[in-house]
Amino acid sequence: MDLDDFIRANTTVTAPKLVPEIRLHLATELTPLWHATESYLNQININAPFWAFAWVGGQALARYILDDPEAVRGLRLVDIGSGGGIVSIAAALAGAEHVTALDIDPVAGTVCRLNAELNGVAERISCETADAITYDFAPFDLILVGDVCYTRGESADLADHLREAAAPVLFGDPGRQFLPRRGIRQVATYTVETSREIEANAITEASVWRMIGL
Repeated sequence: MDLDDFIRANTTVTAPKLVPEIRLHLATELTPLWHATESYLNQININAPFWAFAWVGGQALARYILDDPEAVRGLRLVDIGSGGGIVSIAAALAGAEHVTALDIDPVAGTVCRLNAELNGVAERISCETADAITYDFAPFDLILVGDVCYTRGESADLADHLREAAAPVLFGDPGRQFLPRRGIRQVATYTVETSREIEANAITEASVWRMIGL
């Protein structure tokens, strides 16, 4: 199976509501991937396609970056849980020197590359498959984290690792249960239109949070 062809055949190029500047390969109600079962995805060796959705925390962080390009201009960034690359692409469009899109799912790297090409920023983004909990953040000026706090243990381990990093950290998150509450400050909030298929409400609020220490 050619992965590029699979992604193109099972997604639609569209722009998230909060970030219309960015086009992405996304699953919609009209695409086969939206209706794919876990059994079918296992048969074709594809993990749950989290990369096929513009999660609200990622949209909020991307919007924040595009509205305040000075926050990233000229910096070397890492985007944790990059998925389809919405945050990485926003940072590249805003003038970041280079963005490392980091995700544990190797398919996400392919999707991120295709999306970066769609938006004309492929030369500024490199995609890596690795676990952020053990990743070396020393080379980076800023760490971006878009909507990854879904489980207690992994969220706590990631927060502990990020507190050891020298670089500042920005989270995009709608206030999920396992977002670390200690040592973060809310810096922006957005109303995001999404789908009831992936969120509890069709319209929800998502915020950008800055890690400020212990």
